[in-house]
Amino acid sequence: MIKMIVFDMAGTTVNENNVVYKTLCSAINQAGFNFSLEQVLQVGAGKEKLEAIRSVLRISEIDDEALAGRIFSKFLVLLSDAYENLDVAQQDNATLLFRVLKENGMLIVLNTGYNRITAESLVQKVGWKLGVDYDLLVTASDVSKNRPQPDMILLAMQHFGIEDPLEVIKVGDSTVDIMEGQNAGCKINIGITTGAHTREQLTSANPEFIVDDLLDLLPIVEMQNQQPETV
Repeated sequence: MIKMIVFDMAGTTVNENNVVYKTLCSAINQAGFNFSLEQVLQVGAGKEKLEAIRSVLRISEIDDEALAGRIFSKFLVLLSDAYENLDVAQQDNATLLFRVLKENGMLIVLNTGYNRITAESLVQKVGWKLGVDYDLLVTASDVSKNRPQPDMILLAMQHFGIEDPLEVIKVGDSTVDIMEGQNAGCKINIGITTGAHTREQLTSANPEFIVDDLLDLLPIVEMQNQQPETV
């Protein structure tokens, strides 16, 4: 039986028009580069944001921790400015999906490569309430190892006393989301096409399912939780 579903935020359950990755791209390029948003999304989507900066710089074979740190500091300033008037909404059907899943006894966990300040700002702007719309928020700043390492999912499992990862589903819009779930041993790892990566890119990570709408998860969860008929 599936007990917990771990959802990525931006691109999966939250629609913030890629402002974080656009800001990340701007911060990097202000340091003298000319990377495209597509390049940033390809190698950085879903990752903790300092690690995303490192990944983008490696495209140009640059491994400079001091430079990455300076860009990250600039990124945080730019992001704070961008968030002042940012219009953030749920992805289509996210709140409805959460409600239906919770009515069926599922725990809803949000996890993200953003730090806690950024993540809580997004949740607040969407209007979700802890204990009402979702059950736990786990962020990149809550663990020592980030995606594709499974630490955020393992922390959520520990929080709720779930010992078997076969009772967990992971959903995300990037290959690193899928890898995170696989590394945690989740029974089902689902890619969704509403965010950073295309269906083709998601396919490369070998998820069990790829969906185009959050409500497409309902028959998948129902199928997993069907009890065998008694003969």
